[in-house]
Amino acid sequence: MAALSLAEAPGRRTPERVALIHSEAQGELVWTFGQLAFRARQWSAWLTARGVKPDDLVAFAFPNGPEFFALTFGIYCVGATPAPISHKLPERERAEIVEVMQPAIFVTPADAAASETLAPGSGPVHVARSWKACTSGGSTGRPKVIVDGRPAAFDEKMDFIGIPADDVVLAPGPLYHNAPFSASVFALWKGDCVVTMERFDPERALALIEKHRVQWAMMVPTMMHRIFRLAPDVRQKFDLSSWKMVVHTAAPIAQWLKHAWIDWLGPDHIWEVYGATEGLVRCWIGGWDWLQRPGSAGLPAGGARLKILRPDGTECAPGEQGEVYAMPPGGPGSSYRYIGAERRATADGWESVGDIGHVDSDGYLFLADRRTDLIISGGVNIWPAEVEAAILAHPRIHSCAVLGAPDDDLGQRVHAVIETDDPSLDLTALRAFLSDVLAVSKHPRSIVVSDKPVRDDAGKVRKAAHVPS
Repeated sequence: MAALSLAEAPGRRTPERVALIHSEAQGELVWTFGQLAFRARQWSAWLTARGVKPDDLVAFAFPNGPEFFALTFGIYCVGATPAPISHKLPERERAEIVEVMQPAIFVTPADAAASETLAPGSGPVHVARSWKACTSGGSTGRPKVIVDGRPAAFDEKMDFIGIPADDVVLAPGPLYHNAPFSASVFALWKGDCVVTMERFDPERALALIEKHRVQWAMMVPTMMHRIFRLAPDVRQKFDLSSWKMVVHTAAPIAQWLKHAWIDWLGPDHIWEVYGATEGLVRCWIGGWDWLQRPGSAGLPAGGARLKILRPDGTECAPGEQGEVYAMPPGGPGSSYRYIGAERRATADGWESVGDIGHVDSDGYLFLADRRTDLIISGGVNIWPAEVEAAILAHPRIHSCAVLGAPDDDLGQRVHAVIETDDPSLDLTALRAFLSDVLAVSKHPRSIVVSDKPVRDDAGKVRKAAHVPS
């Protein structure tokens, strides 16, 4: 199969075809493929004038919107690698990431005006060795850069988590995160119109699906929870008949929430993908299969392999919990390289990103949580994801994060940070709600209540910032 470069993607479609629709408070910005191609070439001219060379890393901090994509494809046009950074970070944190990454240049929205004065650059002359370099601080906040091992060109017939061709897709999350970035860029390469949002709003997301006849969407469980918490009559007022598929990722989903979505839109509609930015493995499962194995994250796809290891390095039996290790299809070290971190790998090249889980006798993966997030309270192992799922079943709780806090008696106690619109919700009321669904040893022993979201639009939370003293 022929490999088609990302740099050429905007120019392969009819110039008048709509490529981007961005929803913001003032309305919608609409760009055609012709506009996207033109702006990308202007950015490529600007980057070339500043000495950017093939295979350089180009860091940038842009909000969601058409300019984000114009710069991304401009970077591809000079044969370099885009490295998006959150535009919401404080200057100190952003500087730490840039210091670790050492990019050829760091671009901000203030540079857009200068690029607009230039004649478009020439066509691409080089395909970058890596098509993306995404940042991650995990729950610790220590910056690292994950440089993808694949070039900025894909096989013409390549499929990626069910994204259609020449249709309309919704990517409502922050584009600087790996999953929405990857899905959006690949969708544009497939000729799709990509719909993005300034910030996620559940009712607005459904309105966009109806208005633009969206077929495919990527969401995180936090978004799905917010949508399901809309009043039934609000959800039912939208015509969602075009919406064939939602793919959720980035965090474990509560089983009750997934059952609720399947009851609402059907098992054919809902799919789950599990895989870290490192690209070691991608697991994939649809609604029908999930109903047979509730809680599973699916089977490895594309030739990747999994095994579960005990702390002593021996392999777990089916059903036995341990640390998840993976081998990418290309073999050890083929899927990425780190800047600012070290691999966690066995002597023969199997790697882990720190997730804990088990596989069943058929090889389906079931995840528990992150190894580093485990709470040991009075000798009891408690996985925050299990407690969070139980808390989110409360009808007045919109988001939450559970973490271990220091405790003189227990070593650690379960601490919860909760977003709610119920001012009467306190620790006693929460523990009463949890009494029928969660062992008392796993109940929060302290909480902080807020009327503001605990997690961002990517479903992420920096737990270290919420640990009480």
